[in-house]
Amino acid sequence: MSKAIDNLQAAQQRAMAVRPRAGGFPYLAETLRQAGVTRNLWFLPACQSLYLTEDGPVATLGTPLVSGTADVPPFNREALISALRTDQAGNSTFPEFLASCWRAGVVRYDVDFAARTVAYYGCAGEEYIEDYPAVKVAQR
Repeated sequence: MSKAIDNLQAAQQRAMAVRPRAGGFPYLAETLRQAGVTRNLWFLPACQSLYLTEDGPVATLGTPLVSGTADVPPFNREALISALRTDQAGNSTFPEFLASCWRAGVVRYDVDFAARTVAYYGCAGEEYIEDYPAVKVAQR
């Protein structure tokens, strides 16, 4: 494995150990930021993630949400916000969150760790951007 992969996986493990069940995303994000991750780009429904890090880019392929050919759901801002609030309350798993985003018409999202924002995009240029709070996480 490369230094970038080792560093990313170690940061993900640290984050999972310190993040609370509810409202845990900012802790994950801060731990990744401290480890030198600058952006995280997700592509749905493939569940492909691209981490841009100081040590180099890393791609992660998860279990796709659909197989074969599928219609793209229309972008639904209210459904997306509902999926976000459910996840933020600790009432969904990450795969459930991704599936809810897809059903809300999200085809990709972009986490900017420096700006502390997540931008969600539909296929026709729709966009919803949400800030997340700064949190303190002990340096490794």
